[in-house]
Amino acid sequence: MAIVPELNLEPWIKPRWLVPTRVKVFDLDGNPVSEIELPEHFRTPIRVDLIRRAFLSSFTMRLQPKGTDPMAGKRTTAESFGVGLGLARVPRIKGHLWPRAAFAPMCVGGRRAHPPKVEKRIHEHINKKEKRLAIRSAIAATAIPDLVRARGHVIDPVVQIPPVVIKDFEKLQFLSDVKRVLKRLGLWDDVERAHEKTRIRAGKGKRRGRRYKTPKSILVVVSDKCPVIAALRNLPGVDVVKVDMLNMLVLAPGGQPGRLTLWTDEALRKLNNLFKI
Repeated sequence: MAIVPELNLEPWIKPRWLVPTRVKVFDLDGNPVSEIELPEHFRTPIRVDLIRRAFLSSFTMRLQPKGTDPMAGKRTTAESFGVGLGLARVPRIKGHLWPRAAFAPMCVGGRRAHPPKVEKRIHEHINKKEKRLAIRSAIAATAIPDLVRARGHVIDPVVQIPPVVIKDFEKLQFLSDVKRVLKRLGLWDDVERAHEKTRIRAGKGKRRGRRYKTPKSILVVVSDKCPVIAALRNLPGVDVVKVDMLNMLVLAPGGQPGRLTLWTDEALRKLNNLFKI
């Protein structure tokens, strides 16, 4: 049997997206101060199908099962009078000259034909390793400018994709200081985009505590609980999450990967020991 030599097709066939292995770390003034190697998570292949399935699993996990009382509309002694009376053969309440109908689905006060049932499956289950792979894939998508731009983020003024800032950013306590840093890194334009596109919801939801719809803006990943979490909580569309609490709801809202994500250098170092397959 002849041995076929291995073909090197790299000069002709290139990967769809190229992710840098090392990125710059910026200080609070927007100046590069050092470099850091990206964890292996950023070299995970982008599995859009798996990301959407994992998002659906995380989203449906929060839904509460709901259903009706099994005896709703059935607490009556109504019976059908049968044929020959010139009346519809629906169950009727006894004891009246013209008894009203009851119990039947088409009657006023009758039971529902197909009520919601608690037994209905509303949670999309997913395997543990599949979920971890989806999270790693969503993390890798945050370093691809094409996917970040496809989500609608404003990335032209951003200094680098993915932007990385020093750990001192986590110590900021006031929104004015955070705003200054975001402007230096070129991320403030995306926050303004979320503010300008906030709109009133169409439909009844506006009367039920869901009046406004706000687009998703940047995601800030920190290493641990810190003061900057409180400083960022009022910015429209901005989410702050600890690195060990990363999930599909913040990495790929709506199941679409490529969210504009700001990392701290300490969060990237802790990421090396998380979400291993």
